[in-house]
Amino acid sequence: MQPTQPTTLAPRVLARDLGTVEAGSPATLAGWVHRRRVLASVTFLVLRDRSGLAQVVVKDDATVAQIAGLPEETVVEVTGTVSANPAAPGGAELVEPTVRPLTEPAAAPPVELWRPTFGAGLPTHLDHAAVTLRHPRHRAAWQIAGASLRGFRSALGSLEFTEIATPKLVGTATESGANVFTVDYFGRTAYLAQSPQLYKQMLVGVFERVFEVGPVFRAEPHDTVRHLAQYTSLDAELGFIRDHRDVLAVLRAAVAGMVEGITTYAGDAAALLGVELPQVPEEFPVIHFRDALAKVGADPDEPDLSPAHERALGEWARTAYGSDFLAVEGYPMTKRPFYTHPQPGDERWSNSFDLLFRGLELTTGGQRLHRPSDYTAAMARTGTDPSVLAGYLDAFEHGMPPHGGFAIGLERWVARLTGAENVREVTLFPRDLHRLEP
Repeated sequence: MQPTQPTTLAPRVLARDLGTVEAGSPATLAGWVHRRRVLASVTFLVLRDRSGLAQVVVKDDATVAQIAGLPEETVVEVTGTVSANPAAPGGAELVEPTVRPLTEPAAAPPVELWRPTFGAGLPTHLDHAAVTLRHPRHRAAWQIAGASLRGFRSALGSLEFTEIATPKLVGTATESGANVFTVDYFGRTAYLAQSPQLYKQMLVGVFERVFEVGPVFRAEPHDTVRHLAQYTSLDAELGFIRDHRDVLAVLRAAVAGMVEGITTYAGDAAALLGVELPQVPEEFPVIHFRDALAKVGADPDEPDLSPAHERALGEWARTAYGSDFLAVEGYPMTKRPFYTHPQPGDERWSNSFDLLFRGLELTTGGQRLHRPSDYTAAMARTGTDPSVLAGYLDAFEHGMPPHGGFAIGLERWVARLTGAENVREVTLFPRDLHRLEP
């Protein structure tokens, strides 16, 4: 059976819109054969497109025989007459159809994509992601991610942020303590960027307020359910702040925008996955790091919060504030990068924070140093050669305002929203310690 070119007998209608077409009118659907159901007197062809499912009723013997030769996932165009049917998806179906294959008959998918639940394990999904991502539940996870991105961009755009695009091939590996991926750059050593941190700080000196959505790369040898070697980072940086609390206020607006984006653009996807969207408070509740340690009964000399500590603090925030969010401020300077601004009056602590979402670290942010003399001292304190960061440090010599920013891990956000046990479940093509394809 040879595929044919799309027809123009009737305008294409998306599955979700079939119910809006007047009964008795012609309409054309195009998509994938999602399922075929053969009964004694009628055959049902369920078609899937980007908007959902539509039902086609087939009674003609020749067309029934034709459909028998079109396996699931074959791409087809179907023209027929719209008929109201409250039992059909969207309250309407196509009858008296003409079916035109647009591809050769499809090979059998590795799993039955028409089943409501995904019956295969995570390795099967990841090995065959190009096909298994078609399952509505897997698609839904990234629809939520995409809607979050739209909301993030909209929220920061309304606050006069400029979207930027920074290099992902960089010449220095000294931005943080994380391991880096080395690249042969025309015979020179280069690295995949661990974050856009240094560039977004420099661009505060140009635009005042900037944000970026892009990949970051961490060669940390973690093989856990919450770590990836490449993930999508939602970064923002803003100038003329008083301290890290101004950054936290912008972060609150960004998170609220992401939730609004899901409500507006991915409500059906969220409903399919049973996502309970959080109520974003007018201000995030805040606790100092030293008080957080005391709250969970940790050693006061602990330099960081463990996952167990984060979970306990998340439960406390729900009880004390009715909030899914808790900002922990004042992390020890010893655990923060060299560009972090210390807490005035007690420089053991930093003007930085982590935002916990339902007991999991979602965001790290804070105020940065902005005076050249502070960077000179930071270089000496950390034993960093200033020449390695000459281009970055040059920006501060030419005047930089007090500034700060944050970064949100997109996949971690979606995993927490959906209750995924492994961040790879909500990542399109994850890269980790073991996986480099597909």
